[in-house]
Amino acid sequence: MELPETNHDGQVYAGTCGGMFLSIFSNVFVEDLVRTVILAVVGAVVSFGVSLVLKSLIKGKRRPPTP
Repeated sequence: MELPETNHDGQVYAGTCGGMFLSIFSNVFVEDLVRTVILAVVGAVVSFGVSLVLKSLIKGKRRPPTP
């Protein structure tokens, strides 16, 4: 029994990847994307604020060298 000749021109791969992309894209809702963006922005702002507070706390604990 001989195996059929494989297609090496990329059409099978392109079709598979395109179908997978479209099936994933159809399951993503706009509300999920908006929620993700909002949570990312909130996380970045909180992270920046905490880093500023910690930086000021660390600076405040350092004493200047005595001559």
